[in-house]
Amino acid sequence: MSEMAVSIPMAPETTPESRWVEAVGPRDLREFMKIIEGMGQLRRITASVSWDQEMSTVVYLANREPGEPALMFENVAGYPTPVLWNMLGSSTQRFAAAMGLDPSLTVKDLIQAVRYRLKHRLPPEVVKPENAPVYQNTRTGEAVDLNVFPVPKHWPLDGGRYIGTADAVITRDPEKGHLNAGTYRLMVHDRNHVGLYMSPGKDARLQIERTWKQGRPCEVAAVCGVEPALFMASGLTLPKTESEFDYVGGLKGRPLELVQGKATSLLFPARAEIVLEGIAYPDTYRKEGPFGEFTGYYGRPEDLSPVVEVKALHFRSQPVLTAALMADHWTANECGLLYAVVRSARVWDDLDRLGVPGIQGVYAHPAAAGGFGMTIVSLEQRFPGHAPQVLSLVAQCPGGAYFSKWIVTVDEDVDPTNINEVLWAMATRCKPVEDIDILRNTWSTWLDPSQNPPEKRPYGSKALVNACKEHRNLSVFSPRTRLDRKMYEKVIQRWREYGFDGSAPDILTFEDRQT
Repeated sequence: MSEMAVSIPMAPETTPESRWVEAVGPRDLREFMKIIEGMGQLRRITASVSWDQEMSTVVYLANREPGEPALMFENVAGYPTPVLWNMLGSSTQRFAAAMGLDPSLTVKDLIQAVRYRLKHRLPPEVVKPENAPVYQNTRTGEAVDLNVFPVPKHWPLDGGRYIGTADAVITRDPEKGHLNAGTYRLMVHDRNHVGLYMSPGKDARLQIERTWKQGRPCEVAAVCGVEPALFMASGLTLPKTESEFDYVGGLKGRPLELVQGKATSLLFPARAEIVLEGIAYPDTYRKEGPFGEFTGYYGRPEDLSPVVEVKALHFRSQPVLTAALMADHWTANECGLLYAVVRSARVWDDLDRLGVPGIQGVYAHPAAAGGFGMTIVSLEQRFPGHAPQVLSLVAQCPGGAYFSKWIVTVDEDVDPTNINEVLWAMATRCKPVEDIDILRNTWSTWLDPSQNPPEKRPYGSKALVNACKEHRNLSVFSPRTRLDRKMYEKVIQRWREYGFDGSAPDILTFEDRQT
């Protein structure tokens, strides 16, 4: 067979389908919970549980397979507040519901939908305080006490209880003035102080450090009962001159409602469940951690992190605390599917902005450290050096540079979301001696357990793996075994007649020639 065989690509262009344009996501977390409960995607646990590792153990054991429901613990011993875990988890249905989309969408569909939504941002709307449910209850001064909430301890060796895991931490850029929202962990020190961990190079860390250099304290707000669209946007690596709030509106298809803070000049979501307002004073640190992280390991050993003094605590009547488990098994790792979709969308859009042609699919595999460790790109090779160019750009583009260790390119006949096909391509098309390059001293994190001693961890490395057919020898590369298109169509029509349930598998590529 020659290399003229026909392939069916993975929809290389973002298609503005009406279902993506017109759909509107839930207004807040409560509306989202109502929607997913109607889908059978929310399980309420009424049995009494402890804040000390019991909830996290249940979440870990209950999520061994993809698509398990969100878990609402309604009876945490000693506390009236319920805790929602596994908000998105590994469920494509809940991910779609967060954007108001058809729950039957596949991972590939969701990546394309997120790409489209991120390009159609909507600025937030500021509402009056009297129209902000988050202000139904406010505590200030001596009345601030974080211990009123069932703050969980996740893992046996965690350094403390973490109120911020499924959260959005809001800071202001000291030069540009825009607001940033990022997901960072918050450990409770006492009734009105939390430790804020941020990896090197992250926006909040840069903004706090620059504010401190000006001799000023930095205002911080933390949303600890967060809606899914804000949680999704807070995990994105966006241009450092833009606010995540605009992207939240794009993801939801409706503006995010914000309200002016009472203890700071910051704005935060008016319909949030729980918000902490506080101040990070210059050069004020306490020991924080360790914490069981997205890698499936404890992060850096206990070390100093900035301290936020909580000046005001706001919460809705009967609030819901949100929590996110980080774990080794991707289906139990809250950031697994989340980053598999949003990181893939961001990397693909970065390649588009750089004018790279022929991209057929991008996938940050969730099993690789929650979507951080490996990025796979499928492309149609159009010129010499095309695949190596893509490898280099994906390794260092804004959407994909942080932490990722393995960048893999495959041809257009390989589905990047199917790890079995990717491994097959690596085993049959990659020559390790020629097709693997290494980048050194790249952007990494204190959370990388492979870097030791821990002081080395902010600096990482990346393997660029070209698992495409050798471009210079495409004409003589061994032909792949492919099904005949007409026979495939005949077989899928008779699939149930053969005694099989469901539908026949989708195939990307066919052989349209016969001997």
